[in-house]
Amino acid sequence: MDYYRELFDLIEKQHKWRGSCINLIASENVTSPAVREAIVSDFGHRYAEGLLGGRSNGLQLFDRFYQGTRYFDRVEAIAMKLAEDLFGAEHANVVPVSGAIANLTVYNALTHYGDKISGLRVEAGGHISHTHVSCAGVIGLKDVPYAFDEREMNIDVDRSREILLKEKPRIMMLGASVFLFPHPIRELKEVADEINARIVYDGAHVLGLIAGGRFQDPFREGADVFTTSTHKTFPGPQGGMILCKNELASKIDNSAFPGLTSNHHLHHVAGLAVALVEMQKFGREYADQIIRNSKALAEAMYELGFSVLCEHKGFTESHQVLVDVSSIGGGDRVANDCEKANIILNKNLLPWDSLRDTGNPSGIRIGVPEVTHIGMKESEMKEIAEFLKRVAIE
Repeated sequence: MDYYRELFDLIEKQHKWRGSCINLIASENVTSPAVREAIVSDFGHRYAEGLLGGRSNGLQLFDRFYQGTRYFDRVEAIAMKLAEDLFGAEHANVVPVSGAIANLTVYNALTHYGDKISGLRVEAGGHISHTHVSCAGVIGLKDVPYAFDEREMNIDVDRSREILLKEKPRIMMLGASVFLFPHPIRELKEVADEINARIVYDGAHVLGLIAGGRFQDPFREGADVFTTSTHKTFPGPQGGMILCKNELASKIDNSAFPGLTSNHHLHHVAGLAVALVEMQKFGREYADQIIRNSKALAEAMYELGFSVLCEHKGFTESHQVLVDVSSIGGGDRVANDCEKANIILNKNLLPWDSLRDTGNPSGIRIGVPEVTHIGMKESEMKEIAEFLKRVAIE
């Protein structure tokens, strides 16, 4: 069988198919032609193992173990500087190859086997990397779930404070995979200080919103570390990044390399640097439109009869819309029917589901980063809501 020819046929089919779809996956985006040019550059063939040195004119210097990095060293230094400036961070590390690896890098730097980590349950929107089933469990951390307010779709601060004072986790994770509203960083900072815990904010889903000055400001509100992927509301290449205070930089850098990563993905760092420049210039406008679009889509779906969560709070303050579809067949049925109509979204657990419901949960999660990036606005959101009604309800 000619697998070579088949592979390129599959690539062509993917381009044609997804180019004709309405993509509403909250964790996906498309990059600009400039970012794509960086990704396919010669950097994708190269290695740049090494340690961080000092700084010159505000840019990082490197002590590499490989020759041939004279141009990449400046690319990585620029990426770090742009990230520090854009997110108000004292230090940036762009070595992690994914958001989950960024989290694992921080856990490895700041905890010991058997320590506790607090975060949201998966059913309440927590990311698996915050729990024992993924990165936290890999290095022996015991997860302590926050109390969750299902109506407000957020952490219940008062009940969680009691849990935290009792359990005393070493790391308090904030941020989520289902992330409609800003998390209470300021409200939990006092208890973090009392129990000597570090607040680690996983901003993977909302990085682009934060870059545009929306949603929340993790460091100003009290976070010690800001981990993230680089490809959801932030329209960069797939990868990871860690932002932190200077006092934690050495531990985190050593955990990234040589601790958990040998050679990072140089072409993705180049693409990230380009995306950071783009977001410096266009990020505020983009973030504003994302939030306008998500609110417009949520309201239109609500008016068409969908059970959209948090109507009393304006539905959402992020790129996400969460819908209870249990009365119309469940998340699996709706997501599959939408895919047949070339509308791509995902089934999703809701807080009142259990992990046994993963196959057909009560909800669907909808995101608007990609449709916003390609130029859609509020009027198109109303049309998308009509399409969703025709597929899911009628």
